[in-house]
Amino acid sequence: MSHHSHEEIHGIGYGILVLVWLGLVVLTGVTVVASGVHVPALAVVIALLIAATKSSLVVSYFMHLKYESRIFHVILLMGIVTIAIFIGLTFFDVLFR
Repeated sequence: MSHHSHEEIHGIGYGILVLVWLGLVVLTGVTVVASGVHVPALAVVIALLIAATKSSLVVSYFMHLKYESRIFHVILLMGIVTIAIFIGLTFFDVLFR
């Protein structure tokens, strides 16, 4: 009898991965179409929302973060917050030149 740790092994089926990939392809097409919108601020907001959705799909399924413990989610969030702070500080510097 083999002894397993309390962690479960999650295998993602190829069907789910193909569906996620198709979703990424569709979202890429939506990004291309949204770039033709003649309202620049709206196009940027739409493109950023689509990019955030695509990156969350990649991180969740292809990088298997969906099946990891909460500590990995916290570490990812800390990285995102750190990047946001640096970008915010950069824009703050540029704003007051």
